[in-house]
Amino acid sequence: MDLIYELIFTVFPYLCLATFVVGHSYRYITDRYAWNAHSSQILDKKSLRWGALLFHAGIIMTFVGHAGGLLIPQKYYDLFGITSEMHLAIAHWMGEVVGIAAFVGCLLLLWRRITNHRVRAAGTINDLITLGGLTLVVGLGVYNVFFGNHNVLNSVAPWIRGIVFFSPEPDLMRPVPLSFKIHVTAAWALLGFSPFSRLVHIWSVPIFYFFRRRIVFRRKPRNAPGVEGFGRLESGGKEG
Repeated sequence: MDLIYELIFTVFPYLCLATFVVGHSYRYITDRYAWNAHSSQILDKKSLRWGALLFHAGIIMTFVGHAGGLLIPQKYYDLFGITSEMHLAIAHWMGEVVGIAAFVGCLLLLWRRITNHRVRAAGTINDLITLGGLTLVVGLGVYNVFFGNHNVLNSVAPWIRGIVFFSPEPDLMRPVPLSFKIHVTAAWALLGFSPFSRLVHIWSVPIFYFFRRRIVFRRKPRNAPGVEGFGRLESGGKEG
């Protein structure tokens, strides 16, 4: 049993993390022109709208919530007056909202890829595996929010921090319910699979778009000869 816990909750996460880092780096170097989401929007835009919107909004907020809730120790929340009970309550209610959004988005995208013949013909087995894996991970997360009833702050959270900071403690996962164990194991597996799928575009989130300088397509110097006449013609005026 100790060996099984070591393999599943220590060795496996590090294998997935190593594959994630090396795989994404290698693919960026060798396959940069395929570094995109391979969107099927051009094939059918209407059926993509709500699924893509719900999925992306839900999954981004879920990622932010997991990063803040699991990687930051409770003692830092205590400094701001946020007790563990408040922390769990916030995580629960936010998890319901963003988790349902992400899960419904996954289902809509998966249904579209299976039932839309144009999208299905242009897709691959890899696309179905990716969407299926996302649906499984998100669905288990939603199940745990509603029915898990387990304090992850004393088990899953310190275990994940131990993995990230290279001090793993697999025994922390012993009292964790099976649904949580499957959820985190599937999430690690999806992380390791991501370099070989369209999920590489997670690095292409347009964060810097909001801070970019304005693009000037055409500049008209004020004092250049003939500018006044050019302006009148451009606005519909006529030269005499």
